[in-house]
Amino acid sequence: MKFGLFAKATVVASIVVCGVAPMAAASPSAPPAQASVWDRLAKCEAGGNWAANTGNGYYGGLQFNRRTWAAHGGDRFHRYPHRASREQQIVIAEALRAARGGFGAWPACARKLGLPR
Repeated sequence: MKFGLFAKATVVASIVVCGVAPMAAASPSAPPAQASVWDRLAKCEAGGNWAANTGNGYYGGLQFNRRTWAAHGGDRFHRYPHRASREQQIVIAEALRAARGGFGAWPACARKLGLPR
């Protein structure tokens, strides 16, 4: 039993030591203050389901269409937004928000949540 516990701790330590830096470089996360805004927006847009794909042409928690996703760099993470992580979707959403000067890409939910459009 002690060996099993040691082995698990060693594996976890190896993952932490070896895996964190490359992952952080590959998918930067949103600032903590903004993350809650994106979670609220995803709740409104897709019921909080970051892997949403209902077949309507919009994907992920923030309901990107393919063209908007690709235009703002999403293809570097995955071809389809719903297959990208929450953090990766937020990175692209931040780029879209910055390009448009607000949350206008999500008009109904931005209005509902009182976000600047």
